[in-house]
Amino acid sequence: MTVPAGLAERLTGLVRTLRAHGMRIGPGETIDAARVLEVLGLADRERARAGLAAALLHNEGQRAVFDPVFDLYFPLGVGAPDGAPKDRATLREQLAEALATNDQAALTRLAAEAVDALGQYGTSPATDGWSAYQTLDRLRPETLLARVLAAATGAGAGGGGGGFTDRLAADEIRRRIEDFRERVRTEARRRVAERRGTDQVAQRGLAPTADRVDFLIAGRAQLAELRRTVHPLARKLATRLAARRRRAARGRIDLRRTLRGSLSTGGVPVRPVLRRRRPARPEIVLLCDVSGSVAGFANFTMLLVQALSDQFSKVRVFAFVNRTDEVTRLVTVGAADPERLGARILGEAAVTGWHGSSDYGSALAEFADRHRDAVGPRTSVFILGDGRTNGGDPNLDALRRISERARRVHWLNPEQPSSWGTGDSAALRYAEVVPMHACRNVQQLSALITRLLPV
Repeated sequence: MTVPAGLAERLTGLVRTLRAHGMRIGPGETIDAARVLEVLGLADRERARAGLAAALLHNEGQRAVFDPVFDLYFPLGVGAPDGAPKDRATLREQLAEALATNDQAALTRLAAEAVDALGQYGTSPATDGWSAYQTLDRLRPETLLARVLAAATGAGAGGGGGGFTDRLAADEIRRRIEDFRERVRTEARRRVAERRGTDQVAQRGLAPTADRVDFLIAGRAQLAELRRTVHPLARKLATRLAARRRRAARGRIDLRRTLRGSLSTGGVPVRPVLRRRRPARPEIVLLCDVSGSVAGFANFTMLLVQALSDQFSKVRVFAFVNRTDEVTRLVTVGAADPERLGARILGEAAVTGWHGSSDYGSALAEFADRHRDAVGPRTSVFILGDGRTNGGDPNLDALRRISERARRVHWLNPEQPSSWGTGDSAALRYAEVVPMHACRNVQQLSALITRLLPV
């Protein structure tokens, strides 16, 4: 196997960066990727991209990180585009024509020219760079939709079609515009990487994978991607929980009986005696804040625990904003339609009173008083929320009453620990009563579920 030194360095840089973004890539996958480069070379760059993706990635969702990293280590070009910079009006005119004809080569060239002409900032080598945001803000390709649509469909020449056909054409033009926007982002990263270093930009300048995105800042598309991972993740976690349950069922050594049995062998414990456990699946209760930005975290966790429900004897789910209501039925039904789960809970459950702001004190008190039957000596309670009381009484006494009745209580907080106790956060006060765990993304949530859920 002979891969040129330059390509080998690029490949190892690519693998190193993908690992830094949380992808598990071992020596076997890396060797396979080297063989792909040996066979395919870089004459056809897209074939090389597809081949490396097949060798290195484990699921399609990882392409969102792989593709921009590949573009940095195997760029389409180097340096600035040839020719004098074009003005904004010329770029927009040529862009509209390229979008109408879907000229891929022209779109790639125009992305490079737009970044070079409109995206540069700074006045010295230490501070300058190229910004995709600045380029797109000045070029505004989305405002070309009507002109491109007219040129593409022939409407400008008196042609036309039905409403459905027009909508399909408009959707196609929007897709082309978004594709051009991504080309601009790729070009800006390439230019900055040439100035700052590929490794630095590849590790710090790319969006993380969905499982590493903070719940509190995840956008709609990222939350939708997370919801699609619920069932595969639940299957993986169920396997881990089943393995823990098998190990726990073997029991611990009964020291007294082991020592008694060792008398027949001169005090040598040849046959350890195990204290057998009685197999009993635990009960789970979720108490979830479904207000504001915390709702995405709560909804994902509800769906995940519901998908794991066969691992437990009983799962009950309660939601609150400033009032608490049981939503187990809504979560069970909502598992088939996760997109609307949050809206159904807010619309059908009694989770708000006379105002719409979260009130942890009132919600905890209502749960402790009205739903105390949900908590018993076999129950593990998981509270999901940021602990921000909007200035209200945190009602630590209600949390203590819940903790006294339950087998154990854990609080999962989607905020970073440095924010606990700041502003109206009562997280540090709640942490004095029950253990509080930072749970900012799916990766942390998976680790916590594996570690904290009883077996």
